[in-house]
Amino acid sequence: MKKYRIFGVISAVCIVLSVLYSFVGSSQIPTSRVLLSTNPPLERILPFEAEAEKPQSPVTLTLQAVDAAGKSLTNAKINLQILTPPHNPWLTTDFPIVEGTQLLQMNANAPDGKLEIQQMLPIRGNYQLLVKVSPLVANTFTAYEQTLNLNVHENPIKYKYFVVIAAILLSLGLLGGWVIGGQEELQQGEIAPQSVRLLLSALTVVAIVTLLVINISAEVAEAHGSGHHSTSTETIAPSSQKSQGLEINLGGDKNATVGKLANLALQVKDTATGQPITDVALQVKAIAIEHNLTVFDYKGIPDEQGKLTWLEQFFDGSPHKIEVEATPLSGSSRQFAPVKVAQEVEVEAIAPPIYIRLIGLFYFTAFVGIGMAIGLLIQHRRKPQARTN
Repeated sequence: MKKYRIFGVISAVCIVLSVLYSFVGSSQIPTSRVLLSTNPPLERILPFEAEAEKPQSPVTLTLQAVDAAGKSLTNAKINLQILTPPHNPWLTTDFPIVEGTQLLQMNANAPDGKLEIQQMLPIRGNYQLLVKVSPLVANTFTAYEQTLNLNVHENPIKYKYFVVIAAILLSLGLLGGWVIGGQEELQQGEIAPQSVRLLLSALTVVAIVTLLVINISAEVAEAHGSGHHSTSTETIAPSSQKSQGLEINLGGDKNATVGKLANLALQVKDTATGQPITDVALQVKAIAIEHNLTVFDYKGIPDEQGKLTWLEQFFDGSPHKIEVEATPLSGSSRQFAPVKVAQEVEVEAIAPPIYIRLIGLFYFTAFVGIGMAIGLLIQHRRKPQARTN
């Protein structure tokens, strides 16, 4: 009986050890994954700046799907979603409406397991890249998902501007506190000394003017965005072309809104048979017409139905041009001169909510208040010394 008990204990211990070993061992087994690289390097990536002195270029994002051994997967389909940094009402960015939204969503065939796009990143913060990799040929590898993070730092010049503005506001508050703290004796019938009354009147006028400027500028920006029309004199290619045996149709939304995705689609067919064409290279660009700035760039191939679809957010409230150029693949039997199609997209800008403007005003007032408190404290400590002397 004892032998059976000992045997049972030993068996239980072996089972526990085998489970622990399999758990620890499985956590160390390499799995298929997606490698992310950027150009420029991550530490040099800056958010979009409309008034930048030098023209900005979109960030090149390269996603490489590899197997457990680190070898590139072939004949893969990659689904990519780019999520913008989450919303933070107390520390807003230059585009508050864009926070916590989707910037891009696309499906791409990747014969060599690589997806490369160029995308302008509008705001600072931590972007999430949701990647799904699946095989184009069934059972060649197991589909998997991965979440990648991309942290974009704020432009250092913004911190310099912040320090300068904060110093000015603190100085104004300090001057006000100094004047109020050193107030002279009240005359008969006066509620406050004349210097204090003048100071408070000036602060009231400044507060009113600041509110007016903030609200008027926001309304003007909204009207500018909603009523903006293209000023480019460049001739835009048609959205549909039939040339050299190819029929290319570019469709999708012609009106978009900041903060929301716009649907865009491209179809490539054979004009003679009407069958989809897959052996062509497609160069897709989204260009902000106002600044003549490329915000999205992708070069790839259509899927098995001759289609290329993607969803894109136009974060800058100005008209954009979608431009696609079809060229023959190297080594393909189908050879033709490049064919271009294009389409304009009107973008509706949305002004930041009123509470965001009020939060900014609160910060300005807080700096003035801190400076005033310091000025009052200095005068309060100074008066007893003066009386003693």
